Amino acid sequence: MSMEETQNQNAGQMENGAKIEPVIRKDRQLKYTGNILKIYEDTVIANGHEAHWDFIHHDGAAAVLPVADDGKILMVRQYRNALDRETLEIPAGKLDAPDEPKIECAYRELEEETGYRCEKLEYLMSLNTTVAFCDEAIDVFVARNLIPSHQHLDEDEVIHVERWSIEDLQKLIYTGKMTDAKTVAGIMAYAAKYGK
Repeated sequence: MSMEETQNQNAGQMENGAKIEPVIRKDRQLKYTGNILKIYEDTVIANGHEAHWDFIHHDGAAAVLPVADDGKILMVRQYRNALDRETLEIPAGKLDAPDEPKIECAYRELEEETGYRCEKLEYLMSLNTTVAFCDEAIDVFVARNLIPSHQHLDEDEVIHVERWSIEDLQKLIYTGKMTDAKTVAGIMAYAAKYGK
């Protein structure tokens, strides 16, 4: 057996040979319902012991990496209450309904936040933002051939659109100045896929 075959055979195996016991959920209690999420307390049996785990449900979202004709990425700068500061992000937003196709959400958010639209979105990736306690799932798309339109912001939104090179965005990531998970993942996936 070659070294590569041995590595593939061992891929995903635990080093100590331990078996992972399945977690059994005994109960889920809704503790809070907010505007965009629901918070639950789960009672589980994990590793033979009863435990209480927090779980946050989010209906999901979509994000877009808008690429201008000159190759620059359109980014949005906005205040984020959870961090109490402005952040630089790719445009994104929550689904209007749990069954809304994420690509439809992406088309809408692109125009609402940047003031541009496009005829076709290209799927880039899917991610879960916080796997330890939240089920939020985001699909990220790439938009090209942008068509000028106008922003459609909510009355409590203030969003500034900025043009950035992929190289400068990567510098922000590598220096810890850009920390938004969907934005970091989207930029790095785009750079890897298209050799930027």
